[in-house]
Amino acid sequence: MSLRTFLNSITGKQDSKDVAKERLRLVLVHDRASVSPEFLEKIKEDLIKVISKYMEIDEENTKVIMHRMDESAVLEANLAIKEIRRV
Repeated sequence: MSLRTFLNSITGKQDSKDVAKERLRLVLVHDRASVSPEFLEKIKEDLIKVISKYMEIDEENTKVIMHRMDESAVLEANLAIKEIRRV
């Protein structure tokens, strides 16, 4: 650890390089969370296809959304399950 990094950690200050990296990371997370409805529909179809091997899914009442939470993009899938298949 450099002296500058050490002093910044004690005083709570950040290097402009670190601030820029954090801002860029937040911009990228935001961009990832902003997806088209078509993209989300494709994800929904793929999830249903895979999970249908194990459960009967009510497709009309299944919802998939993507949003930001804190510093991350979150994919939220609310799958309406009609029946669990015993494999």
